[in-house]
Amino acid sequence: MNAETSLNTRIKKPEMTTEQAPNVFRLGERAVVIDCTGSYPQSSQLEIQSKIWWLADKCRQTQEFADIVPGMNNLTLFLKSTSHIGHWLSQLGTLWQQAEEISIRGKNIRLPVVYGGDYGPDLEQLAGYHQLSCEEVIRRHSDRRYTVMFLGFQPGFPYLDGLDSSLYTPRLATPRLSIPAGSIGIGGEQTGIYPASAPGGWRLIGRTNQRLFTPESSDSPTLVQPGDTIQFMPVDSLIFDAE
Repeated sequence: MNAETSLNTRIKKPEMTTEQAPNVFRLGERAVVIDCTGSYPQSSQLEIQSKIWWLADKCRQTQEFADIVPGMNNLTLFLKSTSHIGHWLSQLGTLWQQAEEISIRGKNIRLPVVYGGDYGPDLEQLAGYHQLSCEEVIRRHSDRRYTVMFLGFQPGFPYLDGLDSSLYTPRLATPRLSIPAGSIGIGGEQTGIYPASAPGGWRLIGRTNQRLFTPESSDSPTLVQPGDTIQFMPVDSLIFDAE
């Protein structure tokens, strides 16, 4: 099967289910994970993530953790001392019930994007899959303000909330071995941006020349942080670094 031309899997809308209590479990010797997947779809992804931000902040204030890593619908906590593992295994579920939805007042970033062509090789096929014109896909994709849920996969890669449900598209059956930095793709129910060249299976619809990860920066190496918002601005041309 040719991964570049085949779209034989439809994205199913989530069925309504009873909200489940979060799953709290130990990970290795020093880490505890709280998985809140059961809260969806009764709560939106952004509502769940805002509670994770609240919980992460509460845990950060205790100074008991060497690292705190928010993920999509989950939070991983690396403790400084293994003697406190039992306490947090029992405490995290209670804290989740107390969690409040918080709104992080992040910055809004407008990114210029060239859609289609060599920079968005999957745009035409994705449009056909949804029985839309390429122009309509671009309009629907760029008409939203997306919230950065968390950074993952590679440094500075933003997972964005807010994709129009009419653009939900399955990932490639066979990932590409190399995707250029700045590529903007759709994978399932999310859209995101590749900060650096990497393998990947998201459907590529455009590219920006804005750098999302600058490790040499004396300020912050990542352009965006959780809670920031991103808007994509269609343009006809951009200057890209040599590949």
